[in-house]
Amino acid sequence: MTDRVRSVLALGSNLGDSHGTLSLAVADLVDNPRVRLREVSPVVRSTAVGGPEQPDYLNMVIEVETDLSPYEFLAHCQAVENLHRRTRDVRWGPRTLDVDIITFGDYTSDDELLTLPHPRAAERAFVLQPWAWMDSTARLGGRLVTELVGGTADHAEIRPYEGADTPWAL
Repeated sequence: MTDRVRSVLALGSNLGDSHGTLSLAVADLVDNPRVRLREVSPVVRSTAVGGPEQPDYLNMVIEVETDLSPYEFLAHCQAVENLHRRTRDVRWGPRTLDVDIITFGDYTSDDELLTLPHPRAAERAFVLQPWAWMDSTARLGGRLVTELVGGTADHAEIRPYEGADTPWAL
């Protein structure tokens, strides 16, 4: 076994029972003995960014610890998406579940299969705001996530999700 690495994941859903899907997806992601849940953000509602017109998203961020390699972890995340009937018909289109690896320890990669840190995370309030609420000391690209969130175009569109009691909501 290799050393354990902390990884930040962004989860989103805007089709079907999005809240239920996010809850189940967190459980499915950590239902692997090689992945352990460390932190969970509150759920937020956001307007879709890019792509066709579509329903609002529910988004959240989690931090896990894993000894999977980056590519094994990517395959695991994609398997969880597939379990929740994720399709990739339209780029940035509506989806039952989206799981993005935002960071994987200090690992960096710039290939077409896996780019880390996530190339657009620093521009997305729907990633940064829940992450900042989860961990006010988190950094991305050397800057505090709490500082980055204010400079995003979609910051005003982020609202706390209050549609159901969530065990992880602050």
